[in-house]
Amino acid sequence: VVTGVDIAVVGATGLVGQEFLRILEHHPLRINRLKLLASKRSAGTNIKVRGRSLRVEETTAESFDGIDFAF
Repeated sequence: VVTGVDIAVVGATGLVGQEFLRILEHHPLRINRLKLLASKRSAGTNIKVRGRSLRVEETTAESFDGIDFAF
């Protein structure tokens, strides 16, 4: 059984985070959950990734609970 991974992207609204999301858009990696994280100021922003609109969350220590990989 092939399962996906749970990923967090820290700084998702910044230049590097946006580039990472652009690359991820076309990567064959199976993703169960994708969390977009950023500063308190950017929290609440929506970003479209792989055809879905995802809400950016404020980065906290708890943001990484259950996450397999963080970038």
